[in-house]
Formats: sequence, structure tokens, C-alpha cells
Amino acid sequence: MPRIRQITIIGTGLIGGSFALALKKNRFRGKIIGCDRKPVLDQAKRRRAIDVAIPDPVEACSGSDLVVLATPVGGIIELIEKLAPHLPASTLLTDVGSTKSEVMRVAEKVFGSDISRRFLGGHPMAGKENSGIEFADAELFRGAVWFLTPAAKQTPKTAGVAEFSALLKKLGANIIALDSAEHDRLCAWISHVPQMVSTALAATLVDEYGENSALLEAGGRALREMTRISASPYSMWRDIAITNTQQIADALHKLEQELAHIRENLGTRQLEEEFERAHKLKKQSKHSRRRPRQ
Repeated sequence: MPRIRQITIIGTGLIGGSFALALKKNRFRGKIIGCDRKPVLDQAKRRRAIDVAIPDPVEACSGSDLVVLATPVGGIIELIEKLAPHLPASTLLTDVGSTKSEVMRVAEKVFGSDISRRFLGGHPMAGKENSGIEFADAELFRGAVWFLTPAAKQTPKTAGVAEFSALLKKLGANIIALDSAEHDRLCAWISHVPQMVSTALAATLVDEYGENSALLEAGGRALREMTRISASPYSMWRDIAITNTQQIADALHKLEQELAHIRENLGTRQLEEEFERAHKLKKQSKHSRRRPRQ
């Protein structure tokens, strides 16, 4: 893959718009084409995130070296199948979907033995509780992890992968490569379950306090932090829940068991043991950060 001169971003909302703004801020000299609904594209143009606005996905990809699918996961899967016949072999297709196993399965079916040159699964861990181009931020990916889920035989030196990885590093992202199944298991714990817990807590508080919700402000920062992402729209999470159902369900089941154990031991020393066990997480995280990189 030659130097990336033209990039198409399909879905210019929070992630796609932020990617475009980050490219601009980090002096990408090529052309950026945005593809979305016209009102979204109009706003992306006003923010100078994109150079050209093309609503039709197939037309928008014409002449691009890199195509980034930044829609919900269901849309990504549909677009892989729709775009594949129209993309030249020299174009690298990648995505930002929050689940990867189903995305990779479809890409393998569509591209076959060419997948290592044609498609690279990706997922930036850089969302917000708000969606839309109006919340796009050029610094969204700086310091954030960008997961890549390479296909079999795809290496960091595979055509296109090296160029795209170099581009991500310019944006300040930290790249981690994972198998798609391991990615989905990990993200169930670090992203999907926290969202479901926040949603469940906020919904329960609505049931418990209703019109007296102003009293909840007394909870301070702890409650605000735990319910902040409950403001995330269902449209952002529907496809995640559908395409990672088993991993999320398994994680929630284990959490339910732990909550039941805590509930049953509120008046025993086992509660203290659970607090001590929980404290290990922060200690282990600190230890990991201190370890020198290999």
C-alpha cells in the first residue's frame, strides 16, 4: 500500500468526526471524504473535519487508499458486504466497531484469502456518553488504546497495516493487537458491563426516587461517576449487546454472583474480605504501570 493520500470515513459522528479532526490537527496532507446523512455531513464540513461530503458509500470510497467504517456494528457488517465488490485490492478497509468477532467473521467470508491485505479490524477505546459530530474532539484518541484484531497471517508489516498503524501513532493512540474473541471478552468486562451496571443503577434510582431525584445530588461525585455513562443512547449499545451477547451475559452472571455474595454477608467478616480482595485491583494496576516496557 503506498502512502495514504485519500481517506474515506463512513460515519462522521463522534468517533468518525474525531478521527477526521485528529487527522487535520496532526497535519494529514491528503483528502478526507466524509460519508453520512446530509445534515451530519453539513456539520462536519462546518467544523472543517472533512474536505468532501458524499452521502453514497460506494461513491465516497472511490479513489481512497483507506476506508474507515465508523458506524454502529450492525452498519459496519452491512457495509463490509456492500463495499467489498467495489473496493480495489490496494484499498485497506478498517472499522471502529466495539465488538469484533462477528465483524471479523463477515470480513473473512467476504474477502476470503485476501483478508490480510484488504481488511483490518479495529476499535478505539475512546468513546463518550454523548454521540454525534457536535461532540467530536481532535484529541479524543491521544493516550487512548486502539485495539487491532488482525486476521490470520496478518502482521504489523502486512501491506497497509504498517501505514495505518503509523497514522494512529501520529494521533497519539496506543496500539494493542488482540484476537477478536479475546477482544470481545475483555471489552465485555472493561466497557460493556460498566455500561450495563450504570444503566441498571440509574434506572433503579428512577424507580426508587422518581420526582424526588434532586435528593440524589447529595450522593456527590461517587454517584455522578457511576451514573455518568447511563446517559449513553441505546442506539450506541443495541448492536454491541446483539453481537457480544454471550460474553456480556457471562460477565453479568459472575457479577450477579458476587453481588449476591456481598448481600448475603453484609453483617459478616466476609464483607471485609471482599473489600480487601477488591483493593488488589488498584494495587495491581499501579504495579503494572510501574513495570518497565519490554
